Amino acid sequence: MRIWFELTNSPHINMFGAMIRELEREHEVVITCRPLANTVELLDLHGFKYTVVGKHYGGQLSAKLFGFPVRVYQLCRFLSGKKIDVAISQSSFHSPVVARLMGIRSIYMNDNEHAVGNIPAFLFANSIMVPEFLGMDKLKKQWANPRKVLHYPGVKEGIYLWELDQRLGAKAVQQRTGRARPVVYIRPEPWTAQYYKGSRNFLDELLLGMKDRVDIVLLPRGKAQGEHYQDPKFAGVRVVTTALDIADIAPDCDLFIGAGGTMTREMAVLGIPTISVYQDALLDVDRHLLEVGAFEHWPDLTAAQALAYLDSATQKPPNRSLLEKGRAAYDLVKRQLVNG
Repeated sequence: MRIWFELTNSPHINMFGAMIRELEREHEVVITCRPLANTVELLDLHGFKYTVVGKHYGGQLSAKLFGFPVRVYQLCRFLSGKKIDVAISQSSFHSPVVARLMGIRSIYMNDNEHAVGNIPAFLFANSIMVPEFLGMDKLKKQWANPRKVLHYPGVKEGIYLWELDQRLGAKAVQQRTGRARPVVYIRPEPWTAQYYKGSRNFLDELLLGMKDRVDIVLLPRGKAQGEHYQDPKFAGVRVVTTALDIADIAPDCDLFIGAGGTMTREMAVLGIPTISVYQDALLDVDRHLLEVGAFEHWPDLTAAQALAYLDSATQKPPNRSLLEKGRAAYDLVKRQLVNG
């Protein structure tokens, strides 16, 4: 088979990486992406062969609406003549539309019930795969046909974290030995995301209050955000300007503070002390992880609270239930992809 993976954001590389490597043993894989966050850098880091098609059109809805048909056309032109058998994506609104126009069977995956782009994706996809806790009522509001919907067990992060778990656990013990200060990783808010309506730069005071007590590694979402945190007042904060894989972050992290997004959930599932400071309405996936005690949600977190939590938090073991469900979800996605 010839399988098209559309990877439009950096978390998708981890999500599909192991599956791509496994499928490449017997099938041909075509990967497309766009230059958003660290997507291209992570693809290079993993050694995947890919093609950049189009660009990201920023956070304004008007620009996104203009850019949508442009990128659909660009993808159709690139894939023309490649004889793709099946397409799969997580949150790529373009992929199902392109696949339908080209007569390709498509699988669309998403766990964000607030994404407006779900509407065209749900309409055009042949199969829709969502986490078990995402109710059909919310999917129907975005025009999903219930006959297309397949719920997979657990959360999407489990689909790949089960494979990383043992490897990361052994590395973490070695990496934390003999350190002078705790290491806190911080992931700011998604400036360019269509779904995000919260505040910007609200983490500034938190960083300034913590940076002299702990080693802070800041993981910006894009160049503009990185430049903001390279201001001299944040001296001492390490702003990462290259791609870092979760396999590098997790073993080094004593506390993760994230303004929502996949990386926050990844750390929580792996059992790393995690605080979400997401300012907008929580997704169902985050509510689910809160219910099972995987992380804390303190949108008004102060430096004093974060430091106190760091002092008291102990490294939890990974959530075995979520990881076991993730393995089952991995197998289910692969079967849907290969067998239809």
